[in-house]
Amino acid sequence: QRKLVASGGGSVQAGGSLRLSCVVSGYPTNDYCLGWFRETPGNKREGIAAIDNQGNENYEASVRGRFIISTDNAKRNLFLQMNSLKPEDSAMYHCAAARTTGGYCYGLEFDYSGQGTQVTVSS
Repeated sequence: QRKLVASGGGSVQAGGSLRLSCVVSGYPTNDYCLGWFRETPGNKREGIAAIDNQGNENYEASVRGRFIISTDNAKRNLFLQMNSLKPEDSAMYHCAAARTTGGYCYGLEFDYSGQGTQVTVSS
């Protein structure tokens, strides 16, 4: 059964940190790129981080240097460490997967996602 279930969101002050987790099932990393996107109340969807089956990481410019994407060794859990958070990072965060060849990531767009987790950053 395919599953992408995110957790770990919450409310934090600007400059703080949060670590998001995602349980991944049914998306073998030889066929899928894994990552995160976020949605704002205006329904703007933005891909922010991706990781391929070799561990190569890709980030959207506004989060590069502040966010770190990772997986566990079994690639059953996906993480997003978010540091130096800003109010503009407030959004619903979703873990996601993109069908690909060889598990490589070719961007920050995804085909599948699950229930998100809300992140709110106050100034």
